Amino acid sequence: METNLHEQTRRNMPDWLFVLWAGGTALLSYSLVYALRKPFTAAEFEGLQVAGMDYKIAVSIIQLLGYVSAKLLGIKLISELRPEERLRFIVGSAALSELSLLAFGLLPMPYNIVALYFNGLSLGCMWGVIFSFLEGRRTTDILASIMGVSMALSSGVAKSLGLYALHDLHVSEFWMPALIGAFAFPLLCLMGWMMTKFPRPTAEDIASRSERITLDGHQRWALFRRFMPVLILLFGANLLLTVQRDVKEDFIVCIIDVSTISSWAFAQIDSIATLVLLATFALLSTTYNHLKVLCVLLILSIAGMGTLAVVAANYEEFHLPVTIWLFLQSLCLDMAYLSFQTIFFERFIACFKIRGNVGFFIITIDFVGYMGTLALLVFKELHASHVDWTVFYNNMSVIIGVVCCLAFVGSLIYMLNASRRFRKDPDAFSLEDKEKASVKEEKANDSYLMTKTI
Repeated sequence: METNLHEQTRRNMPDWLFVLWAGGTALLSYSLVYALRKPFTAAEFEGLQVAGMDYKIAVSIIQLLGYVSAKLLGIKLISELRPEERLRFIVGSAALSELSLLAFGLLPMPYNIVALYFNGLSLGCMWGVIFSFLEGRRTTDILASIMGVSMALSSGVAKSLGLYALHDLHVSEFWMPALIGAFAFPLLCLMGWMMTKFPRPTAEDIASRSERITLDGHQRWALFRRFMPVLILLFGANLLLTVQRDVKEDFIVCIIDVSTISSWAFAQIDSIATLVLLATFALLSTTYNHLKVLCVLLILSIAGMGTLAVVAANYEEFHLPVTIWLFLQSLCLDMAYLSFQTIFFERFIACFKIRGNVGFFIITIDFVGYMGTLALLVFKELHASHVDWTVFYNNMSVIIGVVCCLAFVGSLIYMLNASRRFRKDPDAFSLEDKEKASVKEEKANDSYLMTKTI
């Protein structure tokens, strides 16, 4: 009865109204997650050290350890999380994140850095949980795009709020994150409750995409094996994208001289980049050819990462103004990064009629990516602490840009070949058939062994 009521509500609601409601709620929800996780990046903690290590790097590493731990646990949790458990998860995670920020302000240095482990742990699965309210719908592309650009927008807003609290309200670097989180926590709980009121995907939604189901360990492994070549390329590229994006987000105040721009410059620049990204993804959402969308996203990612590599390789020759440099970093990097966090795997599932969920792909690329960020931060502090942040970032951008371009070209070739094979023999891509065949083979082997024993 409840299911019929949900479907009737969805049918009576125009698509544009549902997009505004669901997309706006998801965007605000993940923006609030950023407000609980990222404000500390606006602080420099200049001159502070922990056991001979730069304090800000130590803080970033500790938070990332918690975040990576959550991603590892989330590969199973997000793939198997039932709809009725989502709100409880959101409220509990938000509460733990704010408590950890309060502990960061209360505890003396350097013991307070341990609190940020729990901040990262509490928020590491939030993207997958929020996205699970949106996937499997005819309007998922535009919904995911709206939610995805919250990363680009919220990053700048979080930094601007942090700088405003530090410079205008004169809040200490240790209490500033808790202050911002105190406003974000109740709002995030409210947004979580609102998302539980979204109508479920209709029969038309399922027919347009594919049915979204939970995946157990055996099904996750079968899915990875079926598409192993392209997933290895994409997971590897996303590792590098996450590394570059995290270094930019967490250490931008060390890479550029923030005193030359206003506190709100980050919010303004990221807002413009966000509008460009949203317009691009909105145009793609009008295309119902899933393969065409996948190819366009890969081409845009190649163009974006290629641009960043060229800019980094010619940093001194170009003499770009700080605002232009920041805009290119946000637009080009997020064009690639957000493609895989939003539209790409949603269309990938629909293109090959995979029975599964987007959460499995996103949480896996996140886990792999943040492991890379963690490794890079440790390397920078232990083996390249003497290297200037600007030089380090530009050298890293050249390498990552070139490698990502190669990986995306390889993925594009795979997609074109795989789609031709899929059109000729869709059953060859059926995970269910392969699983049945595997089970049948195992039973045959067991029967053979039993007969031989007798």
